[in-house]
Amino acid sequence: MGRLNDLAAAGQAVWLDFVDRKFLAEGGLRKLVDEDGLTGVTSNPSIFEKAMGHGDAYDAALAEFDKANPDASTMARYEHLAIQDIQNAADTLRPVYDRLGGKDGYVSLEVSPYLANDTDETIAEAARLWAAVDRPDLMIKIPGTPAGVPAIAATIAAGINVNVTLLFSIEAYKAVALAFVAGLEQRVSRGEPIDRIASVASFFVSRIDSKIDDKIDAGIGGEDAKAIKGKVAIANAKLAYAWYEDFIASDRWQKLAAKGAMPQRLLWASTGTKNPAYPDTLYLDTLIGKNTVNTVPPKTLDAFRDHGTVAQTLGADVDAARHVLAEADRLGLDLPGVTDTLVEEGVTSFAKAFDDLLGSIAAKHPAVA
Repeated sequence: MGRLNDLAAAGQAVWLDFVDRKFLAEGGLRKLVDEDGLTGVTSNPSIFEKAMGHGDAYDAALAEFDKANPDASTMARYEHLAIQDIQNAADTLRPVYDRLGGKDGYVSLEVSPYLANDTDETIAEAARLWAAVDRPDLMIKIPGTPAGVPAIAATIAAGINVNVTLLFSIEAYKAVALAFVAGLEQRVSRGEPIDRIASVASFFVSRIDSKIDDKIDAGIGGEDAKAIKGKVAIANAKLAYAWYEDFIASDRWQKLAAKGAMPQRLLWASTGTKNPAYPDTLYLDTLIGKNTVNTVPPKTLDAFRDHGTVAQTLGADVDAARHVLAEADRLGLDLPGVTDTLVEEGVTSFAKAFDDLLGSIAAKHPAVA
C-alpha cells in the first residue's frame, strides 16, 4: 500500500489522464489498477493525437480496417482506433466497476470538439458513441459550454454516463451540476432507474494559475497580488467543492439519493504543475476530499507515488480560499474573464489537436479524404 492507495482511503479516486495502445497492450493500465488502486481513465483529442499521430503502434490495426473498409472516411478510421482503445481500457477497469457497484471504474471518450457549440449534434454523437463502445463503464465527455449544458441533461436522461469537461468557473460548474440533476429527474418522472448513472464534473485547475500568475507578473494588482500568486486555482476549486457539499445536503438532491442516485463527483483536471517553481504534486496535495476524483498525467502520478502528501485538504481553510478570491476581485485580476477565455482556448486547443490527429491518420492513407 502506497500513497496512491492512501488517496482511496481518504475518499478520492485516482484516474489516469492518458491512454495509448502500446501502454494498454503491455499491461501498463492493469499494473496501475492492481498496484496503485487506480479506478479510471480519461482521454481527450490531445492525448489521442499524441498516441495515434506518432509512431507505428496503430498502423497494423489501421491497415486491417482499411482493407475491410477501403472507402471509410478519416473520421471513421479514427473512431475505429479510438473505440478499440476505449473498449480495451473499459474491459481492464470492468472488475473495478463490478466490485464497486458502478460507483467507479470508468473510462471516458470525448464527443468531437467540433460540436462544442451544437447542442443537438452533441446529444446525437453521445448516443452514437455510447452504442458503439457498448460498455457500461464508459463515460461520454461533453464540454461544459452553454450549448453543452442542455446536452448533458438530455444525455443523462437517456441513461448515459457523462464526464463534463472544460469547467473553469464555479458558475459553469453549478450549471452542469443542475443539468445532471435535471436529467435524473426526467428519468424519475418516467419511472426509469437512476441508480447506475454516473457523472463527474471535470474542473480544470493549473491553467487558471498560469493565466492569473501571468497577470500578477505583468504588474496587475501590484505588490498585494503577489501574496495570492499560485493560490487562485486552488481557492476556486475549494469553493466549488463547498458548493457541492451544500448541494448534496439539499432536499432536491436527497430525494434523488433516496432513489439510489450517485452524486456527480467533482474531478480535478489539468493537475500537472505548469510552473516549475511550484511543487510537482501541488494540485494533488491540496485538493484531497471525499467523493472527488483527480485525473493525473503519468509523470505527476509517479511524483505523487514518490513524495505526495495525503491529508483532507480540500475542505480545510475555506475562509482563506474565500479571501483569496475576494483579493483577486479587488485587485482587478478578473477571474471571470480568465475562466471565459480558458473555455474558449480549451475548445480551440482540442479542435486543433483533432485537426492534427485526423491529418496524421489521413497521411497514412492519402487516397481517402
